[in-house]
Amino acid sequence: MERVLDVYKRPYDANYPVVCMDESPKQLIEEGRPSAAMKPGQEKRVDYQYVRNGVVNIFIANEPLRGKRFVEVTEFKTKRDWALFIKRIADEQYPEAKLITLVMDNFKTHAPSALYETFEPEEAKRIWDRFEFIYTPKHGSWLNMAEIELHVLNGQCLNRHIASIEDVKEEVMAWQSNRNNKNSKIDWQFTNNQARIKLKRLYPSIHN
Repeated sequence: MERVLDVYKRPYDANYPVVCMDESPKQLIEEGRPSAAMKPGQEKRVDYQYVRNGVVNIFIANEPLRGKRFVEVTEFKTKRDWALFIKRIADEQYPEAKLITLVMDNFKTHAPSALYETFEPEEAKRIWDRFEFIYTPKHGSWLNMAEIELHVLNGQCLNRHIASIEDVKEEVMAWQSNRNNKNSKIDWQFTNNQARIKLKRLYPSIHN
């Protein structure tokens, strides 16, 4: 936890960006019957019947100090999907950066093996060397600022029935463009000193 909080204290540096990454499922739901449109004196009415069209995965990476985020919607959340997303961060979002610090949870797909199972060894090593990986502790995913962005995305864009992956992609891209244009940053306030007070129970007891 303290290592993550130290990373968040770093000043903005375009050569050494601090990026947070997370992922979340989105269930595809199609209405079973047409909705009744809103009219004077009556709210929109949605029938309780619906059809499940499967689940898609949403990757999100955001740079809190720059106010930018990058979202990708995939059919699956395999090692290959994660590896391709990481490559896009390195080569498309930060091609000039000397080293990208990436904060993420320790999910099983977030590992070097994902790159080596997707790319040739030389390419896998090239991508891996572009990053400094910082893992949030177990049960400490709340330390990942990408969770804040996912919460905003779900609240502003995905809090309703969406039937297809194409529609999800269209909605997400519109949200991403709008939020990036607003230069929405995250002002992280939680520090190590505060953690040692508020989370004192989690620290070992040292006795002389």
